Amino acid sequence: MSFGKVVQLYQFVWMLESHQQQRLAWEDAEQMRLARIRAERQALAQTQAMLIANPSGSLGHAMLDDEQALTDAGLI
Repeated sequence: MSFGKVVQLYQFVWMLESHQQQRLAWEDAEQMRLARIRAERQALAQTQAMLIANPSGSLGHAMLDDEQALTDAGLI
């Protein structure tokens, strides 16, 4: 096998490996997009629960583990 053929074979294998790495990067990006969407939804639900518990926006009188507010928000 000539040196040129070995180089071509090496380049071909390297191309396959780089394509695999690109596919893995795309999968990681998709997982990160889904995780961001879930986090944004959780943050929105938490914000809405806080506003339901304290409609005026004043959190100075908020109580931790307020059973009624949690039940009203549908979290329990």
